[in-house]
Amino acid sequence: MLKKSCLLMVSATLVSCSGGSDYVSSSDDSSYPKTREERQVEEMGRLTGEGGLTIFGGKSSSSKSTHAINVNSYLWRASLDIVHKMPVLSADPFGGSIITDWHKMDVISKERYKLNIYIVGHELRSDAIRVSAFKQVLDRNGNWGDIIGNDALATEIENKILLKARAIKYKSGR
Repeated sequence: MLKKSCLLMVSATLVSCSGGSDYVSSSDDSSYPKTREERQVEEMGRLTGEGGLTIFGGKSSSSKSTHAINVNSYLWRASLDIVHKMPVLSADPFGGSIITDWHKMDVISKERYKLNIYIVGHELRSDAIRVSAFKQVLDRNGNWGDIIGNDALATEIENKILLKARAIKYKSGR
């Protein structure tokens, strides 16, 4: 009797712990049962909204979701091409940001640069990208000092990224 009770408890525990056997039929398609994870997604919703996650251009639908994350693929690729020689601290394709570390153009250079690039739109337009450029100069004591007013450098890099993005789009034939 004790063996049967233990066997029954173990069986009940195993059945209750298994996620694969917990199915409920779907109202959309009764021939396809939903798993526990699919039901949880329905109850809680998706992290990125109903339309999912869109990166690298993606297919655009007639009804745009306000929750989807859109990053223009041409601007993203062009930005990475422009900073390919710089050490990248952070690159977030979902949020559209690239942050580089300080970089000298050559070994003996007394200037170094740092870039923060943000892709803020999903269309290939000039207002869809923002660049912050930082410059430092090495003084006689070997210390790096900030140079204020790098708006011209930031604008120059934005223009290079836009030109590169247009060239990539043109080559792709779209």
